[in-house]
Amino acid sequence: MCKVMTDLSKSLILACAVLLCSAKAMAQPLVHPKLQDSIVSADGNVMVKLIDRKQNYSGEKGTFDSDINSPKSVNIHPNGKKYYVNSLEGCSTIAYDFTNREKIKVIRHVFDEQRDAALWSEPSGLFEWKHYSRNTNTFSGKPVESTFSHNGRYLWIPYYRRSFDINAQDPSAVAIIDTETDSIVRLMETGPLPKMITTSPDGKIVAISLWGNNTVGLIDISSANPKDWKYICKLVVDHELQLNYPLNVSVDRDNGSGYALRGTVFTPDNKYLLVGCMGGGGGIAVIDIARRAYMGRVLGMMSNVRHLVLSNGYLYLSINGGGAVQRCKLADFIAAAEQMKNNVASFTQWETVKVGTGARTIGITSNGRYIFAACNNVSKLYVVDTQSMSVIGSINADSYPVGLDISSDDRYVFLTSQGRGHQGGNCVDIFEVKYNVDMSERFCVACGAKLDAAKSSCPKCNLDLLAASCGSMHVEADTAQVADEEITENTQDDESGEGNNTYLTAGIVIGGIALLGAGALFVKSRKNKS
Repeated sequence: MCKVMTDLSKSLILACAVLLCSAKAMAQPLVHPKLQDSIVSADGNVMVKLIDRKQNYSGEKGTFDSDINSPKSVNIHPNGKKYYVNSLEGCSTIAYDFTNREKIKVIRHVFDEQRDAALWSEPSGLFEWKHYSRNTNTFSGKPVESTFSHNGRYLWIPYYRRSFDINAQDPSAVAIIDTETDSIVRLMETGPLPKMITTSPDGKIVAISLWGNNTVGLIDISSANPKDWKYICKLVVDHELQLNYPLNVSVDRDNGSGYALRGTVFTPDNKYLLVGCMGGGGGIAVIDIARRAYMGRVLGMMSNVRHLVLSNGYLYLSINGGGAVQRCKLADFIAAAEQMKNNVASFTQWETVKVGTGARTIGITSNGRYIFAACNNVSKLYVVDTQSMSVIGSINADSYPVGLDISSDDRYVFLTSQGRGHQGGNCVDIFEVKYNVDMSERFCVACGAKLDAAKSSCPKCNLDLLAASCGSMHVEADTAQVADEEITENTQDDESGEGNNTYLTAGIVIGGIALLGAGALFVKSRKNKS
C-alpha cells in the first residue's frame, strides 16, 4: 500500500509540474515596440507607424505619464481638438490636447456623499440597494468606456464598480463630463458592472449594457439640460441575475455573469438596440426601442462576441476568443430578428476573417474600407480590408491592447493597453496611418449606398442622414492592477486581470490542483478502507 501511495504521489507531482510548465510556456512575452516602428500593408495601400505613446511602465523621457494606470478606453472628441483616456485603476479620466498631445486635465472619479450631493440625479427606483445602505455615495469609481452626446458637449463614463462594492452586486454609477470645462456636472445611478455605453443616432437616448446582471438601462437625454435626463427603463435579457455574494470575500464577477453583456450599438434608424452577449448562451440581444421591449437573442455567429460596429450596410463583430472579425448585411440580420420565435432566432450568413486572438475593440474608417482591431493576446493592431474581408497587415502594440479609437479624418489610431497581472500594458499607443487609396467617398451606414454630400437622405433606403448622425459622434472603444479578457471560445471580458496571464493557463493550473486534490482523496479513501 505504501508503494502504491508513493508511486501515486510521484505521478501527481510530476503531472502538476508538467501542467505548471505548460502554463508558464503559454504566458506571452511582454511587448514594447519602438517609436517609429512601421508596417506597409501587403497590397501597399496602407502604412501604419507608431509615432507616440503615453506610458507608465518606464521612465522613457517624453512618453512617461504617471496618470496612465490601466487605461481601459480612449475617445477622440468629435471636434478633433482633444482626446480622453479612461484610467481604470487610476480612477480618473485624462484629457489631452490632440495636436501637441500635452495633458490638459486629470478628472478624478472620487466622491464624497456630502460634498458632491448636488451632482446626483434623483434615484430612478430601477436599481435596488440590497447589501449596502450607508455612505453609498462616498466612493472611487473605475471608469470603463465612454460615449459622447449633444454633439460632443458631454462625455458619459460608467464606473465598472464603486470602490467599496467588492463583488459589484449593488448599483454602480455613470458620470457625465462637460467637455467645455472638463468637469463632472452630473452623476446618475446604474446597475452592477456596467461595461459598454452608447448614444442613439438621433441623440435622444443613452444605453448602458450591464455585464453584472443581464440587464440594459435606457436614459432619456432629449433635453439639452443635464438636470432633465432620467431613466426610461431597465430591460432584462432573458432573466435578471440574483446577486447575493459575501461582503468580505472577493469572488470572480468577470466570469459566470450570465450573458456578460458587452458591445452595444443602435441601428441607424433608431429602431433597435443590439447588444453582444460575450458569455452564457452567446448571440446578440435585440431590443425594440419604440416598444421598450426585449425581443430575444439572435444566434449563429461565433461565440464570445465582444464589440459591435455598423458601417456601409453591414454589422461587424469582434470575436474575442476566436480572434476573428465577422460581418453580415444589417438588413438581413434585422429581418431574421423580426422573425424571432420564443425569444430566439438563428442567423448564419456571416463572413469571417481571422485576426489575432483576443480581438477586443474594433474601429472602422469613415468610408468603411478598413477595420482596425486591437488583438489582446498577441499584442498587435490588425488591419482588415473590408472589400476582400482579409488581413492586409499587423503591427506590434504595447502588451495586451484593449481599447481603440480612430480620428475623424482616419489619419490616427489610438490604442490603450492595460496589461495583465501587473505586467505590460499601462500605455496608450498613437499610430499614424497613410493611405494610397481614395478615402473621401461616403456610404449610407444602413444600406451601403454611395452618398451625395448635397443630399439629406439616402437615395436608396431614404435614411434621414441628419437624424442618423447627430448622436453618433462617439466610438465604442472595453479590478486589481490590470484587466484581461479570456482567450478560449467560451471566455468573457474581464476588468480585474489579477494573475490572468491567460485563462487557459489558469484552467491548467486549477486542473492540476484539482487533479492533486483528487489524488489526495483517492489515497485517503484507500487508507480508510485498509
